[in-house]
Amino acid sequence: VFLGNGPSGICLSYLLSGYVPYFKRDSLHPHPILQRKLEEAKDVSILDQDLEYLSEGLEGRSHSPVALLFDTLQRPDTDFGGTAESVLTWWRETDRAIPHLVLGRNSPGGAWHSIEGSMVTLSRGEWMGLPDLPFKDWLKQKRRGLRNNRATAEDIAQYYQHYVMKKGLQKNFRCGTVVTSVRKVSAESISNHMQKDLEENSDPLWNFNEESMEVFQVDGFFKNMKGDKEPFSIYAENVVLATGTYDSPTWLGVKGENLSYVHHQLSALEEAVKNNSIGIMSDPVLIVGAGLTAADAILFAHHCNIPVIHVFRRRVSDPGLIFNQLPKMMYPEYHKVHQMMKEQSAACAGPYECYISLPEHHVLSFGKDKKCIFQDKNGYQKVYKISMALVLTGSNPNLSFLPNNGVDLAMDSDQPVNPKRNPIDVDPFTYECTQEKGLYALGPLAGDNFVRFVQGGALAVARSLLKKADKNPP
Repeated sequence: VFLGNGPSGICLSYLLSGYVPYFKRDSLHPHPILQRKLEEAKDVSILDQDLEYLSEGLEGRSHSPVALLFDTLQRPDTDFGGTAESVLTWWRETDRAIPHLVLGRNSPGGAWHSIEGSMVTLSRGEWMGLPDLPFKDWLKQKRRGLRNNRATAEDIAQYYQHYVMKKGLQKNFRCGTVVTSVRKVSAESISNHMQKDLEENSDPLWNFNEESMEVFQVDGFFKNMKGDKEPFSIYAENVVLATGTYDSPTWLGVKGENLSYVHHQLSALEEAVKNNSIGIMSDPVLIVGAGLTAADAILFAHHCNIPVIHVFRRRVSDPGLIFNQLPKMMYPEYHKVHQMMKEQSAACAGPYECYISLPEHHVLSFGKDKKCIFQDKNGYQKVYKISMALVLTGSNPNLSFLPNNGVDLAMDSDQPVNPKRNPIDVDPFTYECTQEKGLYALGPLAGDNFVRFVQGGALAVARSLLKKADKNPP
């Protein structure tokens, strides 16, 4: 059972549906050592090779060796601006399929359906693609091109839905499901109960090994067409966590943050503009944060001529600031926000109207009268009257369905799971949780935050599950 039907879950479903990658004969990989290793076992699928051996020595923009391996097999020279074709060919071997269910709240594509459709992705469009169906080819069929090599969130959400249909994976997907609990139970205690699946006549997943004394019980509910909640319980030997991190926005933890004018999602600003509850003549909108979501909010407000006060803790020149890591040519709009942050501080008026930047400041409190108090690094305080506040400082995964919110699975088991600072501790070549056998974590939960790199984790999980099911050829 997989929890989450975003790119990680879709890719793993593809690999467990009998689609097997092989090295394409006569193809040439630009990495000579990897080319030599691939030629050593031409007739052995990548799923059956030693992933640690193949990935040794690879370098790139991910800390996961398997993520780098699968990425470079699919997009050999993409980091150098090249367009070399994948060196993989895919074969359908139905006898190697493993029955599975993919549970998700939305349609296939996960959180991509919750993002404003016109938003342009940070990653290049071709990096959003899944195995054996290049995103660019799909876009060409729609007679569309990529803007600055990047795609809109709406395109990506549609592409993921199309991928599931095109590859015939839809029978494995159950949308409109909410998981409320995942826990280990003894196989004995449930052997008398027949498994109730989410739909009748679906593939039975009741296939426990005699030896495995414990299995996972996954409880939750399914929203039917009428909107009623139908409870379910599923039992599985293996559970894959692929729920991403879009669930719970981070709070500052300051006084007044629960007041009605303080929001934690960009959609609140879009809604307020649509309702005409804020406009050109309003008091400024406060935007807290210095990541890309905060930048998207600033661009949106700027486009609507809405005044903005922008507060963030870092220095504008801080190398850890995402804007200092993005190439200007490829990201002109984010470069513009960075310029505004530099040139338009409260201390000196700059060329941009309706925008004030307050670097190295933090919010002390939100007042009922919509007055907000900030403090700078020297302890000086400022008060501004605002119309609404958007706290856009990142989000955390919601793992409330796991015992102790999944904290025991994290690298640091004293802190909550966080995709950047404290991911779930997994084996780098199987993605199985080191603290709980049979439980796997994929994507941001395991520290892989880009679509192009979550797919290597899916490869590692698929290889591990095929081994357990004894579906690897000798």
